[in-house]
Amino acid sequence: MDKRKEDENKEQAKEQTAGQEQSVREMKDAQGNKIDPVQLANEIYDLDCKVYKAVGSSLGRVFGTDKERSVNMMVGLMGDSSDQHILRSEVALIGNMARTIDDKQARSEALTSYSKIMDCIHQISVGYNTSALIDRSAASLNELNLFNRFSKDDQLVICISRSYGSGGSEIGFGLADRLHIDYYDAEIFKRVLQRLEAEKDSLVDESDFASNQIATKRKGTTPELTYEKDHLTFKEKLKRLSRYHGLPTRDAVFFNQSDLICGMASSEDFVVMGRCADVVLTNARIPHISIFITAPEEQRIRRMMEVNQVSYKKARAQLHQVDHIHAQYYADFTGREWGNAGNYDLCINSSAYGVKGSIDFIMKMLRENKITNRE
Repeated sequence: MDKRKEDENKEQAKEQTAGQEQSVREMKDAQGNKIDPVQLANEIYDLDCKVYKAVGSSLGRVFGTDKERSVNMMVGLMGDSSDQHILRSEVALIGNMARTIDDKQARSEALTSYSKIMDCIHQISVGYNTSALIDRSAASLNELNLFNRFSKDDQLVICISRSYGSGGSEIGFGLADRLHIDYYDAEIFKRVLQRLEAEKDSLVDESDFASNQIATKRKGTTPELTYEKDHLTFKEKLKRLSRYHGLPTRDAVFFNQSDLICGMASSEDFVVMGRCADVVLTNARIPHISIFITAPEEQRIRRMMEVNQVSYKKARAQLHQVDHIHAQYYADFTGREWGNAGNYDLCINSSAYGVKGSIDFIMKMLRENKITNRE
């Protein structure tokens, strides 16, 4: 990308940001009172820092980037009614952490601030005025054109989601190999566990196929379907709850892996499989490419019959179960519909191209948009 094009893109981004700021400044609550989104975002960031310091949590802050970037991200979420639930969820995490503060006065002060902030966020949602938030530039279908998405300083991050049996894992791994960059799936989970200093068998990442909701160990399944459900005593559950500062284990895992993914995205190129990484990076305003890989159900069932050496009936049941878990996890943590084409940059029917053909197709897209010349 030449310097003139870069300068034009920067100027357009500056104008768009200015327009967004002008729009969100017109926010009002249900009573018609004006709300300053920048001030509210600053209050949220400061509370996050205050709670983190008081708790001394090993989980890190909810908004882990610098203040300016975090505030801009929150203001953007406030300005879009479809994304406001994301901000509420993030602030709710701060509230969960605040309830675990040992010092009674500090806990009371933090929770008072938290309640005030949540009430304000709720008022924004109730009093949302779409006419004041129209962003005409968003009407352009090429607003997020891949050619303009990455600057020379951005890392190449490719997020892949896939339906069970579509060959998505093989495509992701092969793509990373062709690009000579790292590939993360189980490795991310491993590193998250290390950060939590947890026993490997005590935590299960439900965003992977390796969900403890699947089935008990048995012959005739892939490794992804061989995890046993935990049977914890009340004392063990209480200990785990305390360990993660009031957060459910699943939330703690998601919180940490999201922080890890954003940190990695600032320093290296990689392909990441699942983990809601596409939405995590979108919320953090980090450029990336999101891809969804699937195939017709009948072909996926036949493929898993061969791979797992199971009957048609069992392969079909496994496929429905795994896809349901993925869809539920994605919806719980992003509020979006898993597999909805509108949520991704590229959707591929792998049965039309095969594994190698799908990799070739993605590489062609990257080259044509001048995103990479690696190979």
